[in-house]
Amino acid sequence: MSEPIPRKDGAVVLVGVDFGLPHFDSELEELGLLAQTAGLEPVARLVCKRKAPDAALFVGSGKAEEIRELAELYRASEVIFDQALSPAQQRNLERQLGVAVYDRTFLILEIFAQRARSHEGKLQVELARLQYLSTRLVRRWSHLERQRGGIGTRGGPGETQIELDRRMIGEAIKRTRERLAKVQRQRGTQRRQRERRDTFNISLVGYTNAGKSSLFNALVKARAYAADQLFATLDTTTRHLYLGDASRKVSLSDTVGFIRELPHGLIDAFKATLQEAVDADLLLHVVDASNPHFPEQMAEVQAVLKDIGADAVPQLLVFNKLDAIEANRRPLQLSDEINVDGVQVPRIFLSARTGEGLPALRAELALRARPEPDEGMTPGAGAELHDAAS
Repeated sequence: MSEPIPRKDGAVVLVGVDFGLPHFDSELEELGLLAQTAGLEPVARLVCKRKAPDAALFVGSGKAEEIRELAELYRASEVIFDQALSPAQQRNLERQLGVAVYDRTFLILEIFAQRARSHEGKLQVELARLQYLSTRLVRRWSHLERQRGGIGTRGGPGETQIELDRRMIGEAIKRTRERLAKVQRQRGTQRRQRERRDTFNISLVGYTNAGKSSLFNALVKARAYAADQLFATLDTTTRHLYLGDASRKVSLSDTVGFIRELPHGLIDAFKATLQEAVDADLLLHVVDASNPHFPEQMAEVQAVLKDIGADAVPQLLVFNKLDAIEANRRPLQLSDEINVDGVQVPRIFLSARTGEGLPALRAELALRARPEPDEGMTPGAGAELHDAAS
């Protein structure tokens, strides 16, 4: 027998399958960024075309063999697919390729698990991971033999272990849901307190790495973690922002970034976090104006907002990273309106990094938040700290 090929920890082969759908990432750029965010090193990329997924191997036997050779050549220890794999496809691919195989959903879950900081965030990630794992129990215990006897004979030790593990995960999901519900009730209490104070609530939403946290920090002089990477911020953070022109304080929340094909388990698990967007009086939809794919990213954000019931909340588009736009592509005016899903939405260009355009945004926010004459709001005194995620 030939000696097994030594693998390099963290080295991954990225695979994408083009089924003819719009906005296919032919360079696997976003998947590569996700892999790097998770601490992995993409060493090779492979893209192929198919009319439909192969039921057994997703890519077909010939392409699977090509992936296996590529993984051996680059000593990759894992293969990551840009699409979601069924448990059977994942199991079959691992047998065929001889290395661990994961999909985009698992990769995003891993990143969320690494980045969650608050108690609520960790519970939400744990719930999503348990739900994902519960569909893949047959793969986790494939090393146990399933012995079949005659009529009326129960399955062997593998089947018994699967049943035990399924019960354990089911109980863990129940416990996590109960703990999460308690945290959600606490968050709901905080939200009702803000409503009683008649606070104008603003939520930052947008595609991951659009610069939401940088804009949040620039507006409220906070130190929320911000970095040029995907999912730099997972936990919702809320601060009070005083708008002098409106003579009132507003509540500004920075929420988790969205991404293409965000796992539905995460959307369900993060309902409480995203509730800040649902209950907002205004959404600041932050867009990376320097990204050539920003129209597709905007569409993904709109789809998630619709999914969580926040699509009817008024929006203000903030086209960030103006400083990263080439001089010949800079807009002629820094404020206008564009059509979003049949609705004319105001847009402001700015740079959270340099501060260009921030005064115009503050002025627009003050205009939106100005209380009616009968509200009798009392001006606040400065930016006051309030972390809803703690």
